[in-house]
Amino acid sequence: MVPGGTEVRERRGFIALGKLHDYADGVVHRHEQTLAKPKSDRMNLLKATRTHCEQIYMLYSDPAFTAEKLIFDDTPPEISVTDEYGVEHMLWGIADPKTINLLIAAMDDKKLIIADGHHRYETALSYKKEHAPTGKVESEAEIISEHESAVVPHEPLINGLPQPAYPESATMMTFVNMDAPGITILPTHRVVFGLKDFDVAAFLEKATAYFDVQPLDILTPVEEQARLAEAGKSGVAFVAVTQGARHLLIAKQAEIDTALAEISPRHRQLDVVQLHALVLENLLGLTQESIRQQENLRYLREASEVISQVEAGESDVAFLINPCTLDQLRDVAFAREVMPQKSTDFYPKLLSGLVLYALD
Repeated sequence: MVPGGTEVRERRGFIALGKLHDYADGVVHRHEQTLAKPKSDRMNLLKATRTHCEQIYMLYSDPAFTAEKLIFDDTPPEISVTDEYGVEHMLWGIADPKTINLLIAAMDDKKLIIADGHHRYETALSYKKEHAPTGKVESEAEIISEHESAVVPHEPLINGLPQPAYPESATMMTFVNMDAPGITILPTHRVVFGLKDFDVAAFLEKATAYFDVQPLDILTPVEEQARLAEAGKSGVAFVAVTQGARHLLIAKQAEIDTALAEISPRHRQLDVVQLHALVLENLLGLTQESIRQQENLRYLREASEVISQVEAGESDVAFLINPCTLDQLRDVAFAREVMPQKSTDFYPKLLSGLVLYALD
């Protein structure tokens, strides 16, 4: 069920080993920046366990629904687990070599977008490079032959199935067709704390340079998100949450186009880009490095938690934001642009530990 609503969705994908490519190879595309600490934590875990316990959530495009026709049916799942959000996760095993090879062939020309797992992917890529065999060519363009899949490992063959060139050269990925229904993107709200001499009135006055600022009645978190979603239908909008007050910020697009003229038109239309570039950096004075290090910024999914932290005096100001769309994400990723950190929250998360990739 989609959080905050009553709609029930089903998302399907398949888990496989995927080659680790540099972004420059043009096979795997990111869509957002990463943070320093999560990558350090993940590297420490990977070195300690020599095991990938989580998958990278990868998107690909296939309007013909090839994978769906090959592997999805009504067979009862081998494993079924319900998580803390009431989401049911079901797993089926695929053992037929012919089916697997057909699936590999179908994925041969696919470009991938990291939906969730940027930190894990970049950590795995660094680990791959640390463990490359002596004399191994590191350019994927030189490793891949013209007849070799660019997605699933293809050397050597064992029991007729392709394997990684060496264990660290691949990681687990869940491949989801972005042309299929069921993909859900939630917003990730921003909570700002530790600002020196923060003044609400002064901030709102400065914000009028780029936004139409409207006071709002204090509503329930669900009602406030609904009000924000309605405002967002006609353009970029945020709700600024301060102690005892709410304000709706509606973008003045002409002024924003001028202020962000060095950014591509595609990029400056994004809610999260305007929030970071104009509100967090320009109006509140946060630097890109402080944001990367999370010195004054927290990221939260639940609007109720955001509001609670502000009202409890644990933060200076917070911003409720609308989610980006799948079309926006696709356009940004394939243009090799990146959004700020935590721009998307794909729901539900892939569960850790149900499938493992042990390197030894």
